[in-house]
Amino acid sequence: MNNVYPRSFSHIGLSVPDLDAAVKFYTEVMGWYIIMEPTEITEDDSAIGEMCTEVFGAGWGSFRIAHLSTGDRIGVEIFEFKNQEDPDNNFEYWKTGIFHFCVQDPNVEELAERMVAAGGKKRMDKPRYYYPGEKPYRMIYMEDPFGNIVEIYSHSYELIYSEGAY
Repeated sequence: MNNVYPRSFSHIGLSVPDLDAAVKFYTEVMGWYIIMEPTEITEDDSAIGEMCTEVFGAGWGSFRIAHLSTGDRIGVEIFEFKNQEDPDNNFEYWKTGIFHFCVQDPNVEELAERMVAAGGKKRMDKPRYYYPGEKPYRMIYMEDPFGNIVEIYSHSYELIYSEGAY
């Protein structure tokens, strides 16, 4: 029996140097809501402690985490690890791994400016149109104040790419 079908996206985990600042940014700028306030998780024999030891290996000590949700019920786990390091280049798109995530907002320009005003930065001078003069589909690459790369789309992924965007 073939059980291949499109799975739903559940959540994404982000690492940041300052959990409280990240929760403030993502709730006030993106409008996401808090499911679980910032909490400290400690390496111990609790269920969560043991699960984290399986994932991180022994000696991880502790970290802080908060759980948020987007408007379409996608979870966002935000982690603050004690040994957090800022990469020299947070845009190594050619390396294996997630190099960005994308949010959707019909007013790409306004959200981009809100992100900049809150300490983020533009990775492009201005939003780009997929079909200039034809359709309003646009996008821009941004960076949150913590170094995570965020793309903004004006329309749904399916709508943009079903048209053969490039």
